[in-house]
Amino acid sequence: MKSGMKVGQTASVTVTVTPDMFAQFDGEVVHPVYSTVSMVYHMEWASRKIILPFLEENEEGMGGAVSMKHIAPSSEGTTVTITATLTELQSNIVITKAEARNENGLIGIGEVKQVILPKERIRMMGK
Repeated sequence: MKSGMKVGQTASVTVTVTPDMFAQFDGEVVHPVYSTVSMVYHMEWASRKIILPFLEENEEGMGGAVSMKHIAPSSEGTTVTITATLTELQSNIVITKAEARNENGLIGIGEVKQVILPKERIRMMGK
């Protein structure tokens, strides 16, 4: 891992809620609002953006854990911004806090843990 990653660094992802982000199971929409699954994905993505500039060519980040709380709904067409903030760095373990907000305020909070590993080691895990 390259040097320079520091607690307090942030990265964001901004999306407009579309029908493919609705809560659904087996292709059936349960309710037409931003799903918890989409929120988790976007929290992981914002957190990943923090580590990307610091990965060596032979390294990759791997998800280790996600915990989150979906606080409020966000309907189709609303803009959601997910911001991750680096809160803890322990050797090759990166922990971020994430917040999701729309035009009405806070809609989700969470924590994402990533582990930076050699790509070869990750490939071997799949065998």
